[in-house]
Amino acid sequence: MYWERYSHDKIKDIVHQALEQNTPYRDSAPVLGIPASYLDRTEFYDDAPFLKDAPFMKTMIENPNHIGCHTLDDAGHIDMFAGTQQIEKELIQLIAEQIFKGEPNQQDGYVATGGTEANIQAMWVYRNYFKKKYQAKTEEIGLVYSEDSHYSMPKGANLLELSSIILQVDEHTRAIRQQSLIEKITEARAQGIKYFIVVMNLSTTMYGSVDDVERVTDFFEKEKLPYKVHADGAFGGFIYPFTNEKDPLYSFQNPRISSFTIDGHKMLQTPYGTGLFLIRKGFIQYVKTEEAQYIPGKDYTICGSRSGANAISIWMLLRAHGSEGLKIKMQRINERTTKLCKRLDELGVKYFRNPHINIIAIKSGQFSARFAQKYHLVADSYEFDVKWWKIVVMDHVKQGILDKFLLDLDANLNTEPTH
Repeated sequence: MYWERYSHDKIKDIVHQALEQNTPYRDSAPVLGIPASYLDRTEFYDDAPFLKDAPFMKTMIENPNHIGCHTLDDAGHIDMFAGTQQIEKELIQLIAEQIFKGEPNQQDGYVATGGTEANIQAMWVYRNYFKKKYQAKTEEIGLVYSEDSHYSMPKGANLLELSSIILQVDEHTRAIRQQSLIEKITEARAQGIKYFIVVMNLSTTMYGSVDDVERVTDFFEKEKLPYKVHADGAFGGFIYPFTNEKDPLYSFQNPRISSFTIDGHKMLQTPYGTGLFLIRKGFIQYVKTEEAQYIPGKDYTICGSRSGANAISIWMLLRAHGSEGLKIKMQRINERTTKLCKRLDELGVKYFRNPHINIIAIKSGQFSARFAQKYHLVADSYEFDVKWWKIVVMDHVKQGILDKFLLDLDANLNTEPTH
C-alpha cells in the first residue's frame, strides 16, 4: 500500500488545473444545452480572496456535475467537466488498488451520497446480474445479512423487492451463528429462493464486529449455490486495512468478494455525502440506464447527477496524508481504543470490541442511562430496553476526554439505578 503525500500547494495546483480543464459557465463559452450552472453569485460569489487557497470550496462554487461512472470508457462523461472527473477516476483507482489491493484497472466505482446508497447500488447490480445471467425472477433472489447489519439492508430489500434472509449472531461475540446460516438458507430454498446476494460487514455500525466472510462463503460454495458477496465497509473501510494489513480476506485479493462500500465522511473526515462504491469490472454494466440517451455514455448510478466537489474532497485528504500518514493516523486511533479497553478490563467492565476497529460496545446495566447521556454514548435501541452502549474513538476523542470519562465511570459503576 503506497501513494505519495502531496503538499497543500501541489493539491491546490492540481485541483485548479482540473477546474481549468472544465468548461467555465461564467466566461463567454457558448454553453447552451446544459441544465446546470455555477452556484448563484448572490451568496456564492466566486471572487472571495480565500478561494485561491481553498480548492474544495472553489470546486463547490464552480459546481461540476460528475454524473456517471468515470472508470468506464462510456460512462456518461460530460466533456465540460473532464478535468475534475479525471481526479475522481484517479481516486477510485487509488482506493481500489492501493487500499483494497485490486489489480490495476480491474475495478469500477463512483463517489456516492453515502453508505446507504452504495449498499443499495450493490444490491441493484447483483439483482440485475442474476436476472440477466440466470433469467432469475425477482422473487427467487434473496438478500442475506446479519441482524447486526445496517438498516440500509432492509431498506434496499424493500426498494428492490428482494426477500430478506436475516442471520442471527452470537450475543457475546457478535459472530454469525453457523446454525442460523444453515437453517435460514435451507428455509429460504424451500420457499423458492435460488440466488443469494450476501452482505458481509466490515465493521457493523453498533458493535464494530467484522463478519467471518470465509466461513459464510464456504457454506455457499459447499452447497453450490449461486451467490455474490458485497462488503459493507462504510465504517471500517478506512481503518481496518491500516490496522490489519496482513488480512487479505477483506480486499479484492479475495475472489469471493465482488464489491465494497466505504464512507469518506466517517474515519477519513470528509464532508457528508462522500460514500464510495467499488466493484469488480464486468458487473456495473448490469445497471446501465439505457433510457438516459441525452447523456453521453448513459448512467450507471442510483443518484444520477452528483457533486464533483465530494470526489475532490476525498482525493485531497488521501493526498494530504499520503499512505504512510493515513496509516499512522488510523493506527494511533486504534491504539487509543486499545488503551481504553485495557482500562475497562481493569475496572471489570463488560464490553465487545474487534481489535482492529475503534468501536467499543459496553454491556448495559453497569452504569446509569444518565451517565451514558452525559457522554453522548449511543444506545443499540431507543424503542426497547437498552442492551448495549456504544463508544466510538474518533479523531476528536483525545486522551484527556477519555481519562475524564474513565475517572467518572469508575465513580459511577453500579452506583446508580440503570434505568
